[in-house]
Amino acid sequence: MTWFGIATYQLNGRTATGLAVGGTLYDAQAALRQTASAAPLADVGTLIAAWETGSAATVERLEAAARAIEAGTLDIAPLAGHTLCVPYQPRRIFAAASNYYEHAREMGTELAPREESTPYMFMKAETSVVPTLADVVIPPHAQRVDWEVELAVVIGRTGRHIAKEDAYEYIAGYTILNDVSARDLNRRTDYPFKHDWFRGKSFDTFGPLGPWFVPRACIAEPQNLRMRLAVNGEMMQDGNTSEMIFNIAEQIEYLSTILTLQPGDLIATGTPTGVGMGRGIYLKAGDVMVASIDGIGSIENPLVAG
Repeated sequence: MTWFGIATYQLNGRTATGLAVGGTLYDAQAALRQTASAAPLADVGTLIAAWETGSAATVERLEAAARAIEAGTLDIAPLAGHTLCVPYQPRRIFAAASNYYEHAREMGTELAPREESTPYMFMKAETSVVPTLADVVIPPHAQRVDWEVELAVVIGRTGRHIAKEDAYEYIAGYTILNDVSARDLNRRTDYPFKHDWFRGKSFDTFGPLGPWFVPRACIAEPQNLRMRLAVNGEMMQDGNTSEMIFNIAEQIEYLSTILTLQPGDLIATGTPTGVGMGRGIYLKAGDVMVASIDGIGSIENPLVAG
């Protein structure tokens, strides 16, 4: 299968769907006109919402266009002067806490034996998402803002009580989430409940997402992807999705015992070791984060003071 991503971009005041091939972006509608279809192309969010009912043919046409671009048989130029948007607006964002053993150790988290545990999930506000190259704003009352590169799983099919053996049938594809976190605001002293991940992780701009959406079929081994995050060019995180405590299928199975998963839901599957808190350093205005996952791409976001 030819690798491709489906993006959302803006150019000259127009928002449109892009086709990423080999890290280069093309206008998807223009590519389709030369291959299989001149019919209007839905945006990425609409494609994901209809993943289980009507998107298969469109995705096949996009894959054929990507294959033709890769072979050099299309007369189409790469886009220039465009701005990438978030690939789509997630319906809900679920996130796995302490889902890598080494990350749990660097955070001082004592975990129960795996066989006695289930995934620990929390929700991050969907309004936190911003695209690559957008500013991440440090709130004035946050002193310890940190980074977390995560593989984001995009749900494409409605499901409840999903067996882990069937979980991948419910996945539409993947993207990257940088789960920016205000560590000092993740903790509370004014309530008997000591943690408040929603507050510490849900500020506007605290969810860089992208650069595009990659269909499930394009990634053969999602549980074996190298993931990295650099700050100002210095590598901070360098892990692999194989290191998860609870894998992607187990997270889907667990969440579906609580609620009905819907197309457009996004699962941030946890982060590997190398975050700032474990190093005793935190983000400041002027820093630049680059989060990368093999098989998907990279997102870059500067920090500014709020």
